[in-house]
Amino acid sequence: MTASDVHPRRQLPAAPFLAAARGDRPSRLPVWFMRQAGRSLPEYRALRAGSGILQACLTPDLTCEITLQPVRRHGVDAAILFSDIVVPLYMAGVGVDIVAGTGPVVAHPVRTMADVERIPPLLPEQIVPVTDAIGLLIPELGDTPLIGFAGAPFTLASYLVEGGPSRNHERTKALMRSAPDVWHALMDRLTEITGTFLRAQVASGVDAVQLFDSWAGALSERDYREYVLPHSVRVLEGVADAGVPRIHFGVGTGELLGAMAEAGADVVGVDWRVPLDEASRRTGGRVAVQGNLDPAVLFADRASIEAEARRIVAEGRRTPGHVFNLGHGVLPDTDPDVLTRLVELVHTLEP
Repeated sequence: MTASDVHPRRQLPAAPFLAAARGDRPSRLPVWFMRQAGRSLPEYRALRAGSGILQACLTPDLTCEITLQPVRRHGVDAAILFSDIVVPLYMAGVGVDIVAGTGPVVAHPVRTMADVERIPPLLPEQIVPVTDAIGLLIPELGDTPLIGFAGAPFTLASYLVEGGPSRNHERTKALMRSAPDVWHALMDRLTEITGTFLRAQVASGVDAVQLFDSWAGALSERDYREYVLPHSVRVLEGVADAGVPRIHFGVGTGELLGAMAEAGADVVGVDWRVPLDEASRRTGGRVAVQGNLDPAVLFADRASIEAEARRIVAEGRRTPGHVFNLGHGVLPDTDPDVLTRLVELVHTLEP
């Protein structure tokens, strides 16, 4: 399946999110939040009671309902498919689980070429629970765009090599240098898995995609360019012919923004550490930006939140296009009413 073998796509010419992502002037400043569907919502916690996250990600009606919840509650300008970055690995048959309070844990870490060769490919039929969920979602979303997503090869590789979340990524960085042939073979395998997963979502009708490279900020620009960038380029090129906006996001990647923009995305996500206009300068003013309110600011008083939002919107006006978002995901203890008020505020501000 190629990205051009798509189902008839919804035509959403008036969708502010898609307009901003294309660098056009939207009718209003669009806003959505990373991790908007999740633990901050009481309706999510009620629905998820008794089920693991991977089970929820692979049960189409649950995925559909969870994805819709923040659209209903907050009035955001885009939905993002409820999933997890390790879902394609799990579907392919890699021994990975999401442990509460820890995150993804890998049964057999990948350290050798033999380990890489044991990673199975992701087959289209294994993605059916996800594509079925997209089929359920699209009629329910009306004019609201749906964002598909995947974890970038480097972030997936880090989990596989370390065996789980890591503070220093020491095994990952050691493998890059000590066995570059093993490293690039692993990245090639993960590039294929990620590409297959994204192309299936595009073919099922998502309106945009986001590639999350959550841990890329652990790298120097030199290492990013040598060990990561070529593989991210291949992933994003693999969905280029579909004509949907491609967003690329990482955490702590201020020094990598220029290189990340070269990977081929239409929108670069920016965490809260770099002002949006400066991020735009670092990316050569060629792409739209997404971001970048610090998620922790949502715990401040109302006046402080509004002041930060207005500052970010002003910075966004000095870029080729701006999608308002947080600089990372919604924190679990965030008051949902604060998010709703923030959406209402952003919608009153001139894009």
